[in-house]
Amino acid sequence: MLTRYRVLAYVTGVLLVLLCLGVIAKYGLDLDGAADFTRVIGFAHGWLYVVYLGFAFDLGSKAKWPVGKLLWVLLAGTVPTAAFFVERKVSREFADVFADAAPAAVEA
Repeated sequence: MLTRYRVLAYVTGVLLVLLCLGVIAKYGLDLDGAADFTRVIGFAHGWLYVVYLGFAFDLGSKAKWPVGKLLWVLLAGTVPTAAFFVERKVSREFADVFADAAPAAVEA
């Protein structure tokens, strides 16, 4: 569950950065081929962001996150580079939870 969230967070984050670079190339630098690049990357990011939303919502509902935290994680895929920082924070949080639960499981 955490792994699929992490993969989609990185993929949507990379695609969003590429999309921003494509928009800069298309409108700011007027480069040939930038329009097609932006169209393809935008399409891929849009569909994969929907999958990311599903995985993030599933993770958040199982972790019983408060609504504010869940919304922040869901919106991280719309802010360039935010997905990387939010993913890292979520992964560390789960690593701490799993580390705390591991000794209890060993003792039982």
